[in-house]
Amino acid sequence: MRQKKGKSKILGLGLDSDGQKRITQADRFSIVGGTEETHEMMTETVMKTFEDLKRRGKDLDDASLEELRDIITKNTPDRK
Repeated sequence: MRQKKGKSKILGLGLDSDGQKRITQADRFSIVGGTEETHEMMTETVMKTFEDLKRRGKDLDDASLEELRDIITKNTPDRK
């Protein structure tokens, strides 16, 4: 019997703070915390990661951890 895959999600947690509470949620990810800059950077990274997966014809559940790590690293913008 084949087990059904769950719907994996990505959780981004910003550990820096400027006193504001920020939460961005979508079907497959949640971004919590961080300064405005950090929160925006994490959100952009995750959205580009899902776009990359889609271009590859894959879903989050189909990507290996190594592939996902490489995609996230590629899509993380440089901090100024």
